[in-house]
Amino acid sequence: MTASLTTTSAPPGLVVAPQLPDLLLPVKVRRGVAGFLRNHPTVAIGGALLLCLVLIGVLAPYLGTVDPTAIAPAKRTRMPSADFWFGTDALGRDIYSRVLYGTRVSLTVGLSVAVFASFAGLAIGLVAGFVRWADGVLMRCMDGLMSIPPILLAIALMALTKGSVGNVILAITIAEIPRVARLVRGVVLSLREQPYVDAAVTSGTGTPMVILRHILPNTLAPMLVQATYICASAMITEAILSFIGAGTPPTIPSWGNIMAEGRALWQVKPYIVFFPAAFLSVTVLAVNLVGDGLRDALDPRMAKMP
Repeated sequence: MTASLTTTSAPPGLVVAPQLPDLLLPVKVRRGVAGFLRNHPTVAIGGALLLCLVLIGVLAPYLGTVDPTAIAPAKRTRMPSADFWFGTDALGRDIYSRVLYGTRVSLTVGLSVAVFASFAGLAIGLVAGFVRWADGVLMRCMDGLMSIPPILLAIALMALTKGSVGNVILAITIAEIPRVARLVRGVVLSLREQPYVDAAVTSGTGTPMVILRHILPNTLAPMLVQATYICASAMITEAILSFIGAGTPPTIPSWGNIMAEGRALWQVKPYIVFFPAAFLSVTVLAVNLVGDGLRDALDPRMAKMP
């Protein structure tokens, strides 16, 4: 946009500088939820995708689905069509219905693991980071758990129990707690040396109140971002466990189970694996987009000016 230069009338022989447009106009700050989403489009895109998937899982019985466990041998391995949108598997079960109901399992596992692992890791990290004598004991336990790859630890824990959604959540949660604990501990180690923390301790404030009032609020932002990544990782781990037969039982439709049942027919009926894999990829992408956007929004060093 160009602005024309104007001059004012002046006595003869006197030169007047032209009036330039104001280049320092005030910037309108976007506030509220709408402003936050406009400033951080990755959160908006990821949140919209995630909301759609949540609605799909909740409203699965009303989206033209049938019983996802109903077996119909006469209709097995049907190609995608108007009657069977995603086709049927080797037992004649409707893949469209199984994929939509499988959304419930993945989202339940991902969100549950993110919540439980975050709370447990937060408690351990706060104590380990602020209470010096407990640091060595707690973090050596966390180091021991982290020395085992999470998927192998989850498989070992599932081998001790029977397959169910609750046991899958418990196994993955135990494997993910050390990641949160180490993150929170690192934040607390840098915060406990701050002057306002020293002032609170000097004034006689008890350790629990110092942690709750001065340490805890400053650990929530990085922990929230970490929780989104744990949610995405938990959904992938659940799919892997179900794929190898160590996760949810075959009677419960989950994306891992569907892909496991279709791997033998991959070369001739790839759609059996493609649709649950596509839903899993989109869900993980949505959660990661939300996590990236929250990281940019909550980290003052990476925050963008409005």
